[in-house]
Amino acid sequence: MGMSVGGGGEDAKPSINVTPLIDVLLVLIIIFMVITPLKPSRFEAKVPAERKDEPQANVKPNPLTLVVAINRETKGITLNNEPFGDVSDTEKLGNRLREIFKERENNGVFREGTNEVEKTIFIKSPKTVRYGDVVKVIDAAKAAGASPVGLQIDDLSD
Repeated sequence: MGMSVGGGGEDAKPSINVTPLIDVLLVLIIIFMVITPLKPSRFEAKVPAERKDEPQANVKPNPLTLVVAINRETKGITLNNEPFGDVSDTEKLGNRLREIFKERENNGVFREGTNEVEKTIFIKSPKTVRYGDVVKVIDAAKAAGASPVGLQIDDLSD
């Protein structure tokens, strides 16, 4: 950086030469512009394939599937059609899920093709249920150790 000082005398005021500063800033901007596209910024979503119109064979549901349903009117929670309180108190649901996962761990029930305990859970809710209520159920499932947690829409007509 340079500093220009006038010819001597009491009226001379020092001033900073900002040209080198601008050059440095331009170089930094170019570096950031080159680096920015290299930063990964994608979100991977698994989207189901389109349904084919072929007749489907009798598919039996997996007996290990856990489905938590939220009732639209009563805000009640059911786990595989057994009532477990409502969205305001998810402790009973969480305790039951912990018991199920502990039993599966003790009995050696593993996810197909892996050595991880099967802890997959689906939360089924109508579109009209408040988002916060669904989040409470998701939090209870996650706290019990469920992973992954899938979301389902109860009815498509709403």
